[in-house]
Amino acid sequence: METAKNVLGGALQTCCTDPMTGFYRDGKCNTGEDDYGTHVICAEMTDEFLAFTRSKGNDLITPKPNYRFPGLKQGDKWCLCALRWREALQVGVAPPVVLERTHQKALQFVKLEDLQAHELKEK
Repeated sequence: METAKNVLGGALQTCCTDPMTGFYRDGKCNTGEDDYGTHVICAEMTDEFLAFTRSKGNDLITPKPNYRFPGLKQGDKWCLCALRWREALQVGVAPPVVLERTHQKALQFVKLEDLQAHELKEK
């Protein structure tokens, strides 16, 4: 099995395990044929982004236990759909991203320069 790569060309790092994220709930922004939403961008949630995506019909705040979804709050990291992140970018509410934790497939939807401009500088 080939090791997934991040947008910088290195090995894809874990995005978050608390809450457990990823389309496959493995903590990484891995993707595959069955991931129609392309959940590949590791982002830190902001109140602005959470309100924006809720207004678009994707409520990431309310827990949905039957989908193993805890509900998110500001500061949580989560693997986002690439197209939703791009949509948020276009209206000025794109949340910060962790490049080493963002799957290279994101580059099919967004420019590396846009991701870099929103890079989360982790302490």
